[in-house]
Amino acid sequence: MPLDHTASGVYVIATTPFLDDYSIDTRSIDRLTDFYAEAGSSGMTILGIMGEAPKLDHSESIAIVKQVMGRTQLPVVVGVSAPGFASMRSLARQSMELGAQGVMIAPPSNLRTDDQIRGYYASAIEAIGDDVPVVIQDYPLTLSVVMTPAVIRDIVNAHPSCVMLKHEDWPGLEKISALRGFQTAGEMRAISILCGNGAMFLDFEMERGADGAMTGYAFTDALVDIVRLQAEGRREEAHDLFDAHLPLMRYEQQQGLGLAVRKYLLMQRGLMTSDRQRKPAGTLTAKAKEEIDYLLAR
Repeated sequence: MPLDHTASGVYVIATTPFLDDYSIDTRSIDRLTDFYAEAGSSGMTILGIMGEAPKLDHSESIAIVKQVMGRTQLPVVVGVSAPGFASMRSLARQSMELGAQGVMIAPPSNLRTDDQIRGYYASAIEAIGDDVPVVIQDYPLTLSVVMTPAVIRDIVNAHPSCVMLKHEDWPGLEKISALRGFQTAGEMRAISILCGNGAMFLDFEMERGADGAMTGYAFTDALVDIVRLQAEGRREEAHDLFDAHLPLMRYEQQQGLGLAVRKYLLMQRGLMTSDRQRKPAGTLTAKAKEEIDYLLAR
């Protein structure tokens, strides 16, 4: 079924595993895909920023989409952000033909004004087709594009194909409240809000009205339980579980080093053969690995 505003739970951001020679590790893709389903994920998002999408060529991207779609019954969102609309359209249309449920689009870092942001999404949706469900990625910490709640509201209202927001602003709790306030007042269509930032604020994001998480913290199974407990109204249990994982979430969320930490954790969990990243990439020292191992033991 197509992605829509009712999506909830955990749409895990999948990493792209590589072998030590930097080639794509197809066996680890299968292991990860199986694990995400077994952990209780509601869906998957592939070829995102943490999936090292800019380091892949088009044929590699399509091969990964094809492999994941052939492996899982989970709804799959494909990151199609690109410098030009032609390549964005090609990846989006091919992904949908392969069975993806939607695509994710992040704004390019050169956008500065509200009108530029609105205009960009209008052009992107025109390019890929308004029949493709779209996830708006709001990640100012990395993309340096600030989208106000009003701008997000305008984009959602102008484009029915925009069905989800990947919320990664920081601080961002008030933004969630503002968007849900627009909906309550009848000023914005209903959308799904799933949150990123390594789940660092998932405890209160759910309480502000988020529908779940869209992030790649290495303990997907814990994220699923936190979201479920919050949805069931079991607040103290949700916060207890969140608190237990917070030191590791914090360590994984270091700017420039987060993916290295995440891949190392996934390798330690037996889900990837190697923690290799394609260059440019941050690397872990022996001391950093020792610290991660200590946190895992705790």
